[in-house]
Amino acid sequence: MKRLVLITAATAVGVGGTAAAVSAGVAPARTAAPAAASSIAWGACPTDVTGGAYLKNAECGQVEVPLDYGKPGGRKISVAVSRVKATDRANYQGVLLGNPGGPGGSGLYLSGGLASWLPKEVAARYDIIGFDPRGVESSKPAISCVPGYSDPTRPDYVPANAKEEKAWLARSKAYADACQEKFGWLLPHMRTTNTARDVDAIRKALGAPQISYYGFSYGTYLGATYATMFPKNVKRMVWDGNVDSRNVWYEGQLRQNEAFERNMKLWWGWVAKYDSIYHLGTTAKQVEAAYYKARAAAEKAPIGGKIGPSELDDIMLSAGYNTSYYIPFAQILSAWVTKKDPAPLLEWVSEGGGDNSLAVYLAVQGVDAPWPPKWKTWHRDAARQYASGIRFNSWSNTWFNAPIHYWGAKAGPAVGLGDKRKQVAPFLLVQSTLDAATPYSGGPQMRKLFPSATLLAEQGGKTHSNTLNGNACLDDKVAAYLADGTLAPRRPGNGADVSCDALPALNDPNPNAVKAAGKAQGKDVPIGRP
Repeated sequence: MKRLVLITAATAVGVGGTAAAVSAGVAPARTAAPAAASSIAWGACPTDVTGGAYLKNAECGQVEVPLDYGKPGGRKISVAVSRVKATDRANYQGVLLGNPGGPGGSGLYLSGGLASWLPKEVAARYDIIGFDPRGVESSKPAISCVPGYSDPTRPDYVPANAKEEKAWLARSKAYADACQEKFGWLLPHMRTTNTARDVDAIRKALGAPQISYYGFSYGTYLGATYATMFPKNVKRMVWDGNVDSRNVWYEGQLRQNEAFERNMKLWWGWVAKYDSIYHLGTTAKQVEAAYYKARAAAEKAPIGGKIGPSELDDIMLSAGYNTSYYIPFAQILSAWVTKKDPAPLLEWVSEGGGDNSLAVYLAVQGVDAPWPPKWKTWHRDAARQYASGIRFNSWSNTWFNAPIHYWGAKAGPAVGLGDKRKQVAPFLLVQSTLDAATPYSGGPQMRKLFPSATLLAEQGGKTHSNTLNGNACLDDKVAAYLADGTLAPRRPGNGADVSCDALPALNDPNPNAVKAAGKAQGKDVPIGRP
């Protein structure tokens, strides 16, 4: 999946009502058996990493794992882990391990992140574990193929002719070749099944008989893989923003493109509703036209010298992921279109860094499942979608994934997920009905594959992986389940077992109300968790 949004360290909204619900409304928790002594050499955590601020009360270490689990005595790599220890030992529930998605997302910070976002009464019952999957950031080695590959300004994602398409293809091949040259020994061992085995190695290193697990986005696919491979090692699981396993991974890109087109149009309509503030048009079509006019101009003269059409698409795409970005991105687009002020847009330009998250994303998806072998299939689908009106993400998603077409490591068959023997303990699926990054179909599909799963749907929710983000109806149910296993019963059929309405203040933010409340509306304080 393209750029599945990570739970970042920028802002975490307080979870209204959850702590009270847990302390007053659920049965006493069944205490887990104490874990055996950990074999991990714990020490201080790094601070110059993704979400480093969340690690101030955590301890960190490395878990050595086999490069190739088929050769356990062979070459070793290591996986970075972090821990915030349980403080409520009387109600100890064991280990809770989190993954933020990606693939390629750093999750080392999630020990402190989940400890902060969950109600204190719940978090205190767990040893909360974060980790960087193999190849990611603080794990060893960390993959980087072409540092600066995504720096501005890049060619326009939408090729105007065959020559421009060939230029993108050459660029993609050069990236894949660099990955093969630097990490060809590692790339065949980047399948999600390898990471699932790493998770079990972490469990063993912690001395835990079972783990609980909280996975966001791609983390749901990792959780499903783990539950399929190690069903008896699971105590509790929450999967938020579920991948549709039928579409791994190429078809999933096409479904994403459709969903993002819908969500961007929803944002254009929201902007139009507040034309008195943003002056970009009074209808969704007018706002969309204003955007594409600015995009076309950016190709001729990059905004601030750094934002061409591809960079502009990447920035604005976040509005399709998360309604937290509705207000700040309407502001920065308005500042440029109406005042020709590039400064707010330039604050969102990323450059000069490595490409670890992209490299791991491609490394995992490149070997997890086969992709179309002929470029004409990729071209045909992108051109068809674009011509049909799916404009915003069709070509950009194609080029984001295009290095896989030239990947040096062979893809294996997608793992067959599911729990036919019904060995997995009851767990919770959460899916927002208008999630673009992981469209809603993923929730019912995971429910079908795992008979012990209960599906919680956020009706009308447009934010990707939206738990622990301020919707008390969702968050109370997550908290109750993690506290003592409380779940709604499964209902007949293939639909949701229980539903919550999206929270209007988060799902349809009112810039007038935010301004009246004296809240900042810029990059540093989005509404909700980015």
